[in-house]
Amino acid sequence: MTATERGLGLADQSGDAETTLAWFRRMRKEDPVSHDEQAGVWHVFRYADAQQILADPDTFSSDFSDLTPSQEDVDLFTRGNLIRKDPPDHRKLRTLVGKAFTPRVVARLEPRITEVTGELLDAVKGSDRIEVVSDLAYPLPIIVITELLGIPAEDRATFRRWAEALVSPNGGGGGLIPNEQRIQSMATVMREMNPYCLEHIRSRRARPKDDLISALAAAEVDGQRLADEEMVGFVSLLLLAGHITTTVLLGNALLCLGEHPEAVAALRADPGQLPTAIEEALRYRAPLAPMTRRTTREVEIGGRGVPAGEIIVTWLSSANRDERAFPDPDRFDFRRNPNPHLSFGHGIHFCVGAPLARLETRIALKLMLDRWSGFSAGPGVEFHDARGIFGPKHLPMQLRWA
Repeated sequence: MTATERGLGLADQSGDAETTLAWFRRMRKEDPVSHDEQAGVWHVFRYADAQQILADPDTFSSDFSDLTPSQEDVDLFTRGNLIRKDPPDHRKLRTLVGKAFTPRVVARLEPRITEVTGELLDAVKGSDRIEVVSDLAYPLPIIVITELLGIPAEDRATFRRWAEALVSPNGGGGGLIPNEQRIQSMATVMREMNPYCLEHIRSRRARPKDDLISALAAAEVDGQRLADEEMVGFVSLLLLAGHITTTVLLGNALLCLGEHPEAVAALRADPGQLPTAIEEALRYRAPLAPMTRRTTREVEIGGRGVPAGEIIVTWLSSANRDERAFPDPDRFDFRRNPNPHLSFGHGIHFCVGAPLARLETRIALKLMLDRWSGFSAGPGVEFHDARGIFGPKHLPMQLRWA
């Protein structure tokens, strides 16, 4: 009997966090490599199997271009989208991006991230109730990433509109593989976004500035540079994924800490433990729940044969809660070490923006712990569909100021 026949397929789940986690727990035990006929995919739930898939891009491809309807505006976006590239194209693109988006570039942002976080906290100072996402977790990364790229401040609201449209159920964020309806919804956004990014890219080629777009335009490896169209995909990806990841991570971290006052007290006493606590928040509530691949050949996963050409949904949120990989996985342990979670991926597709997301979250949490003597989630918390983005989209919090 298949998962679909037993009511354990993706479509049978409600999308709230607790139901989704219960589904993961049951599937890890009963059917860890599961064929979902209704969704037309295979689900993978255990850590070792997920790691196998993410570490082997030759067998598990990230390129779905021949499975999705072609659309000019969307195709332009995907040309520079690292997430959907296989070797050797991925290697070339990642190497060129790495020449510009370096650890040194990220480290230099620390003073500005601290300043922006302080300004956002000043704006709500004295309030006993705030909305964390709109007041803090969203504006912080979007300010940082737009300044890094050299995007005008007045255009930030436009990028938020684009991002929200793309992660909506009909905008590409509501399905594992975009169908015709979602491709058209994505195209509506890309029709605005692509020429906007191209304008800034071509402007920097003509008149370079001290920003990341200019550095990307100048990056060169073995005489090769990024084409304008490749830069559109990467700049768009950085703007969208770069701020969505941090927004959800920061909200998740505050939820975890708000439920564990003993962790808050320990982190106030020793802020040096914050990086470890952030890694645990990433494991406990992975911002991106699934990662999709496609088999290029017949392969065995978890003892089960999977034919070539099959879509594999690797559930990072489930792998991170696997009892075989993490002791007491349903407990938030802010001192957990080692913590080899898969929330930023694994292998060649490990998230290029991970250092920035970690830095933003560490600085923000440090300042919040300094300024707040107490905090907890209030009524009215709303979550994204946990089968896609695992975290809050509205997070009212009740505060006590230090």
